[in-house]
Amino acid sequence: MKRSTRIMLSIMLIIIVYIFVFFAEKYMDPFIKRILNTGFIYVILAVSLNLINGFTGQFSLGHAGFMAIGAYTSALLYMSPESKLSNFFMEPLISPLDKIHIPFFWALLIGGLMSALMGFIVGAPSLRVRGDYLAIVTYGFSEIIRSLFNNLQNITNGPLGLKGLPTYTNLWWTVSWAIVTIIVIRRIVDSSYGRALKAIRDDEVAAENLGINLFKHKVLAFVVGAFFAGIAGGLLGSLLMTIDPNSFSILFTYQIITIILLGGLGNITGSVIVAIGFAFLMEALRFVEMPMKIFGITIPGILGMRMLIFSILLMITILFFRQGLFGQREFTWEGFFRLFTKRKVSQ
Repeated sequence: MKRSTRIMLSIMLIIIVYIFVFFAEKYMDPFIKRILNTGFIYVILAVSLNLINGFTGQFSLGHAGFMAIGAYTSALLYMSPESKLSNFFMEPLISPLDKIHIPFFWALLIGGLMSALMGFIVGAPSLRVRGDYLAIVTYGFSEIIRSLFNNLQNITNGPLGLKGLPTYTNLWWTVSWAIVTIIVIRRIVDSSYGRALKAIRDDEVAAENLGINLFKHKVLAFVVGAFFAGIAGGLLGSLLMTIDPNSFSILFTYQIITIILLGGLGNITGSVIVAIGFAFLMEALRFVEMPMKIFGITIPGILGMRMLIFSILLMITILFFRQGLFGQREFTWEGFFRLFTKRKVSQ
C-alpha cells in the first residue's frame, strides 16, 4: 500500500474518532464519559512509559513522579488567584505563583516541559545504572517528589493538596493528547532513533560498539516519556478536580506497568486497547471491594481487591503469553484489509 494512501486512511480514522467525540460530548452519559476520559489518560501514560520500558528496555518506576510534577505545575498556573487563596489558608502561596492565571493549554504544556526537565535529570544518571538498579533509582525519585510535595506547604499546600480545580478536561482534550502521544511515539519508533532504541534494548554493549550514542538515546526516551506523563498528570488533575501528593504513589505506576505488560512490551496497539479496557474493568470490578453475601455468609469489603484481580490476570498473561496479549502485532492498514480478504477467501 502506498504511503499517501496510509496517511489518507489515518486522517479519515482521526476524523471518525472526532465525530464520535462530538456526539459523545453531547449525548453520552457523564459517568461513561468520565471512564473514557480516564481511559484516554491511561493511553497517554501507557504509550509514553512503553517508550522507556518497552522500546528502550529501561525499567523505570518514576512515571507517577513525572505525573505529579505536571499535575501540580499546570494546576498552579490555570487556577484562578481567588481559588489559590482559598486553598492556601495555612501558609500563603509564594509570589508570583499566587497571581499567575493562564489558559489551560499553556498550563498543560508548561507542566509537560517541567516533567521533561526532570526526565532529563533522572535520565542522565541512567548511563551508570541499568536493570534493577535503574528501577530503584526511578522509584526513589518518585518517592522524593512525593515527600517534597508533602512538605512544600507554601508551593504545593502540603498533604492538603489542591481542591476545587477547574474542570477543563473533557474528551476533546484527552482524545487529542492521546492521538498526539501515539503519533509522536510512533514517529520516533519508526525513525532511526527508534531502531537505535531497540538496539539498546536488545544489547547495550553491541549497540555502543556499533556507534550508537547511549546517553543521547536513553535521555531522549526519558525526556519524551516524562513530557507526556506530565501532560497526563495535568489532565487527570482537572478531571478529578483535586490532587494531593499521595495520589501519585507507586501504586499508580504499577497500574501503568500492568497495562503495558498485558498489552505487550514495545507494543503501542496493545497499550491503547488494554488502557481503555483497564479503565472500564476498574469500574466494573468495583463491586469486589464492597461487602457481599454469598450462600448466607457476609464477606466484608476489602480495599485493593481489584488490583489483586489484575495481579492474577497479569500472572496468567505472563505464564501463557510471554509477550503480552498482543505480542509484536501492531495495527497496520495492510493487516486490517488482509483480515477481510482472508475472511472472503475462506467463505
